[in-house]
Amino acid sequence: MRFDIITIFPSMLDSYFNESIIKRAREKKLVDIRMHDLRSYTKDKHHKVDDRPFGGGPGMALKAEPLACAIDSLIKKNKSKKIKIILFSAAGRQFDASRARIWAKKYDQIIMIAGRYEGVDERIFSILKTKNYKLEPVSIGPYVLTGGELPAMVVVDAVARHIKGVLGKEESLEESRFGVGVPTYTRPDTIIWKGKKYRVPDVLLSGDQKKIEEWKKRQAL
Repeated sequence: MRFDIITIFPSMLDSYFNESIIKRAREKKLVDIRMHDLRSYTKDKHHKVDDRPFGGGPGMALKAEPLACAIDSLIKKNKSKKIKIILFSAAGRQFDASRARIWAKKYDQIIMIAGRYEGVDERIFSILKTKNYKLEPVSIGPYVLTGGELPAMVVVDAVARHIKGVLGKEESLEESRFGVGVPTYTRPDTIIWKGKKYRVPDVLLSGDQKKIEEWKKRQAL
């Protein structure tokens, strides 16, 4: 799976993708994550990627032309036919576990626009449509962020977990067996904190795997 992130702050993403599970997945060539500086797709000498929106109001918006050039270039270079192109926007459809699982199976390239400022020039949707590219607005939650870099990290992490080999063992996808929300306990079986005992549920100490599985299913959200 290849992830392409179009951003004006590519270095902001480096630290997260170079640690832990995602780092190992990159080293094993299970995922290919690339950051692309939007400024490199501009044609003016000042590498301008934003401008004031028509109609007034505070803030700036990302220009359509650099975004169109970036997406066009990425698609031509990779020549993948199973491509998903998304723009992070608070107004978009909310991303969830189901979509992460589907995207991991359905696509082999996901191109993400990490928006900034007051949004992007709406004409980018029409420009891409003429090339038969569909751009989908996506939100990671009912709130507004200062940029799309955090959502990009969320999507990469959530989708990558469903790619075979990324987690090491298929059983690591706990939610695929029981759902989200199963409580977790670790050793020792009894913790004494300020004079009070806190025990692991007896069923988890029973050794009866069937009962343990049934308990986990009941606990899942």
